Amino acid sequence: MIGKLSGTLTDKAPTEITIDVGGVGYQIFIPLSVFYRLPDVGTRVSLYTHTHVREDALQLFGFLGPEEKQVFLLLNGVSGIGPKLAVNILSGIPAEDLAKALKEGDQPRLLSIPGVGKKLAERMIVELRDKFLSLPAAEIAHRDGTQLTRDAVSALVNLGYRRADAEQSVREIARNGEGSLGEVLKEALRRLSQ
Repeated sequence: MIGKLSGTLTDKAPTEITIDVGGVGYQIFIPLSVFYRLPDVGTRVSLYTHTHVREDALQLFGFLGPEEKQVFLLLNGVSGIGPKLAVNILSGIPAEDLAKALKEGDQPRLLSIPGVGKKLAERMIVELRDKFLSLPAAEIAHRDGTQLTRDAVSALVNLGYRRADAEQSVREIARNGEGSLGEVLKEALRRLSQ
């Protein structure tokens, strides 16, 4: 079982990446939340992985933190949710928001996730509510800050700014306590254009 991989990021796409580890390229399926936080191609990266074995395939699923992997494994344990759907769910909702929705039984929030219907949302609440109630909030929160921070960095990268510059600018703005995503982006664009 492969639990963690460290190597050079050789290729990345929104749903999968390739990491070169000692001359061997490992294809790893990832949620969008991981894709947006990856470094540039050619950079060293470490991912926590889950190895999924089927009759016809051996697949790796990757996460930047152990807490994301734990949420993935909890989702994968629900009847009717396989690893691909679990990754899709984590692409549609941040882990901390998912935990909150499950704890509160927020079915409408779960139904807003692509691939989750009414029966599956009900099953997720029934099977996972108690498991998420026992997890401390810090364990399921992403390491790199709030959803607003991630969204701002993602928007700036999509506008063509370097990820490192975008992250530094957004971090500085976050320290100053800027409010909405629009305000953060406006200030970041002002700083980056100077």
